[in-house]
Amino acid sequence: MENNKRSHELTNGLTRTIDVSANLVEENLAYCEIPDENWRTLLDYRWNRQPINLETTPPPWPSLMALYGPLCAGQDAYVAAHLGQSLDGRIATVTGASHFVTGPVDILHNHRMRALFDAVVVGAGTVASDNPRLTVRLCDGDNPVRVVLDPRRRLGVDFDVFQDGAAETLLICDEALAGDRDRHGLSMVLGARRAATGLAAGLVDNSVETGLCPHAILEVLAARGLSRIFVEGGGVTVSRFLQAGCLDRLHITVAPMILGSGRPAITLPPVETLAEGRRPTVRRFDFGDDILFDCGFNDG
Repeated sequence: MENNKRSHELTNGLTRTIDVSANLVEENLAYCEIPDENWRTLLDYRWNRQPINLETTPPPWPSLMALYGPLCAGQDAYVAAHLGQSLDGRIATVTGASHFVTGPVDILHNHRMRALFDAVVVGAGTVASDNPRLTVRLCDGDNPVRVVLDPRRRLGVDFDVFQDGAAETLLICDEALAGDRDRHGLSMVLGARRAATGLAAGLVDNSVETGLCPHAILEVLAARGLSRIFVEGGGVTVSRFLQAGCLDRLHITVAPMILGSGRPAITLPPVETLAEGRRPTVRRFDFGDDILFDCGFNDG
């Protein structure tokens, strides 16, 4: 493929350009080609602007609602996360290269997730490696509040999220490092307490073994009216929320790629028996060549 971008015409006549991988096949686009008016209706449902009668809605509503319906129901506090990984569980190479492990369907899915939540959360490592904008660009929807977790305030102010003014942005650090009315670039600085325990020693960089407490992070965000949270990455940040029991849902998209080394998706403290492993309810969605595993932890 000569160009790693392709424009495709949606069924309502609009055209959108998305990044695609060299191994793109046509069925990858099938999930992308949901008419914009249907996506806007789902957004209205999510933000309580209008109900949806699932018994009378035509295709592609069944597939659309199967994946996104659980994320839209109710207005109570809800935390979901998403990671894209290789077959051997890597989200990036040893140098942090991750653009892109998964294909265009999963990239679009990530933008849709941003549009469905009050806030999108990433760790300092993700900002340092990817310099993400964390905005909604490949689908309709408002930008969420952007939240960067940087316990030690190691990040400089020159990253896009701190300078572009595209959306409200918060930097959450150790409460001892946050001053009154403190700012980091254009972002507001808030403090949260540290976690009592860290991830498994030796499996992650020592600098992130004792990060911010996920429960404290959610309390800080709830105090600002942000109760439905999308944890976008990276692996350490998602692992912390999972370890703390703070995730209602985890989407893991697996790409047909083997790296053999690199940054892991999930890192948790060691267990001695299989019975100690987590067993979420799982549904599978085909994303072209990729497969998304929708893991629910509180579906009971």
